[in-house]
Amino acid sequence: MTKLQDRVAVIAGGTGALGGAIALAMLQAGATVVVTYRRPEELDKLTADAGPLAARLSGESVDVTDCDAVAALASTLAKRSGRVDILVNAVGGYAGGKTVWETEPKTYATQMALNLQAGFALTHAFLPAMVQQNRGWVVNVASRAALVASPGAGVYAASKAGALALFRALAEEVKPYSIQVNSIVPSIFDTPANRAAMPTADFASWPKPEQIAKVVLFLCSEEGSIVHGAEVPVYGRT
Repeated sequence: MTKLQDRVAVIAGGTGALGGAIALAMLQAGATVVVTYRRPEELDKLTADAGPLAARLSGESVDVTDCDAVAALASTLAKRSGRVDILVNAVGGYAGGKTVWETEPKTYATQMALNLQAGFALTHAFLPAMVQQNRGWVVNVASRAALVASPGAGVYAASKAGALALFRALAEEVKPYSIQVNSIVPSIFDTPANRAAMPTADFASWPKPEQIAKVVLFLCSEEGSIVHGAEVPVYGRT
């Protein structure tokens, strides 16, 4: 069983379907977990789902696309916990259905903010302390769309491809330190929102958030320490 006792984990977007599953998995493994959120009701649900483990769970309402806000969060957590061991970027958003030339500039800006800027803001704020302590685990939630042609989702694909490039470079940059940096690459997975969007799909073939969370847990464990700079597919047979 993976054990993360005495570790402090920050999960950006940790109240979403996948982020919440990752948060619960890390709580069950013994970590102290801080999630960022935008919707209080999602934090309430996660807290309820955590049950007694919620004693090691806290939430911070932060716009993680804002570098100053994320830097302030990193400073606050450093004072509160003394360190952050694990950083998971589970922030993201999808907008599609239009060609590149039909996509509104506002949609482009939002996609880049959620899917690329957030990853930069988080690593910019939290990596210096990890470098200083010579210890850390970083996992980015990417997308299969970054690796394949996606007609009607070009801007989304571009934002996710940019994030993959960012974390590839980061993995190279931290090689002198005991810091693991990896990305997981999901495609469609089983959430109420995805079921509603694709009501005729075969839900049974979709990976469950809890299954994907186990992969993240492994990448943040001592057992997964040999894995670095990887882009791990977690889309099963979809």
